[in-house]
Amino acid sequence: MLGDVAVAVHPEDPRYAHLHGKRLRHPFTGRLLPVITDRLVEQEMGTGAVKVTPAHSHVDYEMARGHGLPCVSVIAEDGTMTAACGEWLQGLNRFLAREKVLAALKEIGLHRGTKEHPMVLPLCSRSGDVIETLLKHQWFVRCEAMARAALEAMESGHLKFTPKFHEKTWRTWLLSAGDWCISRQLWWGHQIPAYQVVRPKSPGVGEQEESDGLWVVGRTETEARKKAAEVLGKPEESLELVRDADVLDTWFSSGIFPFAALGWPREVSQSQPHEGQSSWPHDLLFFWVARMVMLGKQLTRQLPFSQVFLHTMVRDAHGRKMSKSLGNVIDPLDVIRGASLQVLQEKLQNSNLDPREIAIAMKGQRKDFPQGIPEYGTDALSTVYQPAHASLGKGINLDLATVENANRFCNKVWNALKFTLAALGEGFAPLDPEKVFPQSPLEKWILSRLYHTAEDCAQGFEAYEPHSVTSSVHLFWLRDFCSVYLECTKPILRSEDVARILSTRQVLYSCADLALCLLSPFMPFLTEELWQRLPGRGPQAPPSISVARYPSKDHLAHWCHPEEEANFLLVQDVITAIRSLREAYQLTKARPAVFVVCPEAAPRGVYENYQEALKTLSFAGSLHLLSALEGAEPPGSCVIGRANSHTNVYVDLQGWVDPQSELLRLTSRQQKLDQQLSDLMGRVEGAGYQEQVSSKAKAADQQKISALRSELEQIEEAVSTFQKMTRIQGSSPHRTV
Repeated sequence: MLGDVAVAVHPEDPRYAHLHGKRLRHPFTGRLLPVITDRLVEQEMGTGAVKVTPAHSHVDYEMARGHGLPCVSVIAEDGTMTAACGEWLQGLNRFLAREKVLAALKEIGLHRGTKEHPMVLPLCSRSGDVIETLLKHQWFVRCEAMARAALEAMESGHLKFTPKFHEKTWRTWLLSAGDWCISRQLWWGHQIPAYQVVRPKSPGVGEQEESDGLWVVGRTETEARKKAAEVLGKPEESLELVRDADVLDTWFSSGIFPFAALGWPREVSQSQPHEGQSSWPHDLLFFWVARMVMLGKQLTRQLPFSQVFLHTMVRDAHGRKMSKSLGNVIDPLDVIRGASLQVLQEKLQNSNLDPREIAIAMKGQRKDFPQGIPEYGTDALSTVYQPAHASLGKGINLDLATVENANRFCNKVWNALKFTLAALGEGFAPLDPEKVFPQSPLEKWILSRLYHTAEDCAQGFEAYEPHSVTSSVHLFWLRDFCSVYLECTKPILRSEDVARILSTRQVLYSCADLALCLLSPFMPFLTEELWQRLPGRGPQAPPSISVARYPSKDHLAHWCHPEEEANFLLVQDVITAIRSLREAYQLTKARPAVFVVCPEAAPRGVYENYQEALKTLSFAGSLHLLSALEGAEPPGSCVIGRANSHTNVYVDLQGWVDPQSELLRLTSRQQKLDQQLSDLMGRVEGAGYQEQVSSKAKAADQQKISALRSELEQIEEAVSTFQKMTRIQGSSPHRTV
């Protein structure tokens, strides 16, 4: 109350209408306090008359600015009362002063009693002390002009956002942007390079000093002193400078990083601050933005507009925002290097968190990481973000199971390069991609897939969709290169066909080299390590994968063979059908005879071109291509599968399965499917079905019926096959199981 400068009432409160424009005398300071009217006052709360203390209340400060009221600070930074309170309280601790004021009110008969009033009391999380609101001189960044320019850039179409819905957030935020306070009263951080000039009060009186309100800024005190001397026209040695003790706001401090990496601006504004504000941070921010814009122009092609790409928030595995209060914050270094549960708990105990927050965090760690966090590495952690959020509007949930999958992918890439290096052998001399021309259909297919992967990556980067880029690269590594091409090269490399071996090695090298380059922006450490191990680099080769030419469709155009990619889709249909039969009959290590029957000449010609790949990828002991028109039929001991509309596959089970056991299993399965089909048909044909069931549900039921009938047909064919096998074994003197 010692800092009160007015009393506010609601303008429509009849109880105080006679006091509008009057003044009240403060009982202790003697100041005359005006009675002001303001609609922010709640008439029903208390007496309906509110004292205004702008120096120690955010709400009162805004009210005082609207009414032109002064600010009187009565609490010093050390928690004692200031001279504005009078000699009887000056220097007294604020809590003791409160008791003394209360006693004085009672003594002069102005104490009207005490009432309970629930409120939020701000406490320091470290010291437990009550936090007081105080007036302080702060440094600000003027944001109005910058906000207006940034908003105009978006409105004019010069600035585009990805995803587009961020434009609304951008507009809302900039329309309400105020000046940015960058001062912080902390004991750590980047100290603000602002100096206040202090000089002798008069010649010959060196002990007495005064501040003339002049502030200068500089990279060093020497630079700031030189500026002050020029402004005042005084010798440098006659001036004393006192540096502001405040440090920069953490967000602003992080903006200094470009200077540490790219160099500092040549000039800093010398304009002086006024009303507690400084133009220096504005100039610093301007230089920062200008330098980054210049760098962007150097690194990217010229565009008629600018793009800002905003990613979503990284959350915990349960989709919650990471925070100390929830105790679910994950240190990326723990994921990279690994940490036992004990280490995780010790780090919390040695932190500066509140004991309650530590207890919550330790409980969360014991639940989520009972065995600690394995060592996954940097690449696995960074790669997991991109494919994980195909929808740019959703948050990214940091689930360690996803990091584990990324780590397995890293191992897959490592093993693929290990195989490639062994296949290349000593003295291998690689050719430039422009000089590599595929020979076999399989080589044309894999290089065409690499070409289209590079094309997909370019389109993904152009569209600001990094998740689609990583998805394309992952698919090439896992599905095309590792699962197909590497497996198909094994019998070639074991053969004695020198020409094929040499061609295969060049294609292997090209795939490994360029696929690592495609992956390098997302997995820089692993790709650099493996890329450096590739042989045959000449003195003109780039020193690092980070500066090597990124693959593009322009210099790989001679590898584009869409017809071979279409052909291999037919081959994959056949492989999938054979593998399904192998899985159904648990032919894990068996290498049965496989028959592919296709009456049409065109697809049968494709199968002939890829016959070796078909045999390898279907794990067949032998592979036979048949035409139904030729009259040749697969053995009666084969089970049948449909690859597509014109191709059936047959797997000979003779000698690999027990037909009696399979008949029992299939009969049991057939009975269950018959019952399911009967129940479903009964429901579909029942009364009220057409009127009561939605069209979507009807379509789903029809799909189930079709799937059940298809599986029953396959079972009937398999039962017929095993019955034939049983009869053959019964008439044979020897049985092979």
